[in-house]
Amino acid sequence: MDMDLLPFAALVPACQTRGSGYCVSMADLTAGSMTATTLQKVASAVAAVFLIVGALGFVPGVTTDYDSMAFAGTESEAMLLGIFQVSVLHNIVHLLFGVAGFALARSWSGSRAFLIGGGAVYLVLWVYGLAIDRDGDANFVPVNDADNWLHLALGLGMILLGTALGRSDTGTQGGTLRR
Repeated sequence: MDMDLLPFAALVPACQTRGSGYCVSMADLTAGSMTATTLQKVASAVAAVFLIVGALGFVPGVTTDYDSMAFAGTESEAMLLGIFQVSVLHNIVHLLFGVAGFALARSWSGSRAFLIGGGAVYLVLWVYGLAIDRDGDANFVPVNDADNWLHLALGLGMILLGTALGRSDTGTQGGTLRR
């Protein structure tokens, strides 16, 4: 044992069960030795999609009318894939959502929170998109009909994945420790 760490060794319990009844060594609790659960893999995949979409929003050709992209608001006429209205702010939000998703996907509970909480955020965005005047100042993200349908699908899909794959947070499954 590293002698510099010796004073801290007494602070670390020799056996942690994490609610499973199984003794888990400290080595098993490190990220390098853990295998991701299905929930974590799905959360990571969803986060990757957000990062890709956010990045593609800045690519001319993939985003039509790229020269008309504004930071925010309805002035932005840029359309991702020629369908979804985007702005610099819209793309940044997707990128940040992806980064947050990867950070949360490091744990089982974070993955569940990302999928269910993120899904709830997208359902709120769907309602917001239905309620606002699309030509008004409230449409600062901006959103169009295609965005609204996508927000509904994302919200329902993320919540479904989070609840279906996140039914239990204790124990091990397939040799994988869940935290």
